[in-house]
Amino acid sequence: MYVCVPYRGFMTSAQAVARRERELLCSAFERLGPDAPTLCDGWRTRDLAAHLIARESRPDAAAGLVIPALRDRLNNVMTTIGAKPWPELVNLVRNGPPAWSPMRYTEGLANLVEFVVHREDVLRAQGEPTLEDRDRDTMSVLWQRVNMSAALMFRHDAVDIVCPDFGHWRSRRSRSGMLTVTITGSPVEVLLLATGRPHRCSIDGDPQARAEFEQRRRAI
Repeated sequence: MYVCVPYRGFMTSAQAVARRERELLCSAFERLGPDAPTLCDGWRTRDLAAHLIARESRPDAAAGLVIPALRDRLNNVMTTIGAKPWPELVNLVRNGPPAWSPMRYTEGLANLVEFVVHREDVLRAQGEPTLEDRDRDTMSVLWQRVNMSAALMFRHDAVDIVCPDFGHWRSRRSRSGMLTVTITGSPVEVLLLATGRPHRCSIDGDPQARAEFEQRRRAI
């Protein structure tokens, strides 16, 4: 059972949510160990930890996430990092980017979606839902991120996004009169859908538009 961890301070910010998600992911790593399955294809928890460390501390290799020619370099770096003792890997993830990295000071922008999604990758692979441990303030921050990112995440689609109790977002394509799909779910579920994960959103609308939407490959 998971409980809500209160924030220090008077406001819940994207920065605070990202840091909390990082800490909760590290706690899951410690509990589950290095060989637990994840929803990332072919990755165990050790691989996911190595990915997070490389992404934050090895920009020379992390470019392989988006540049295919550098993918082998990234894989080699991840293999080297992943060979470290498990407690050391978890501490490296927990400590975050090195002091020289801009990511250390822009956690809410750079890591909010990353850690929300990857915590789900770990816990849902064990059959452990996590929505009950996110309070309304946290979900409001995640809804704001959906609002900021939806135009990019669903740039090929005409969509209406409905998050009950949080809001409604409509794409330009939808407003132009194209066949539209309506996505209904919590902000977390919408982020999982947008990044190609199993999700609990409902998807409604014209059958052809739905079929095209559901066949589209999505990932981060």
